[in-house]
Amino acid sequence: MDARLNYFASPFAGKILKHVMPAGKALKESPVPGETQELVALRVSQINGCAFCVDMHTKDAAAAGESAVRLNLVAAWREATVFTEAERAALELAEQGTRTADAGGGVCDEVWRRAAKHYDEEQLAALVVLISFMNMANRLNIITRQPAGDYVAGQFH
Repeated sequence: MDARLNYFASPFAGKILKHVMPAGKALKESPVPGETQELVALRVSQINGCAFCVDMHTKDAAAAGESAVRLNLVAAWREATVFTEAERAALELAEQGTRTADAGGGVCDEVWRRAAKHYDEEQLAALVVLISFMNMANRLNIITRQPAGDYVAGQFH
């Protein structure tokens, strides 16, 4: 499968992505634990069906020491016992923040309260930006059918 568009060869896309890529790197330095960031990025990408991002975040998380069991259970996190309460709150926030059209009212107060129980205001801000960033990245990749499978862990960091 070939991508419909090569973002790195496009002068216009390059103008935009030169601002987007550093934002993604800055997110890695957020006060949210790296493991949680990867779980959230993976879950958002699974929901959106972004094969490129699922490939990337699975490989980056594994390279950072995440277990295969936890990575394999992200899609079924509600029934899995391998996630902390804080991770579960972040995954729930990610799901409602991604499925805004399905949720009707966006993120409900109960989900926000659960997240706020585990994360301070700076961490919540970082999670909201991460969820939003991942939704944008997923759409960039899905629209242009960016292929998955060839990503090398740490390739964009």
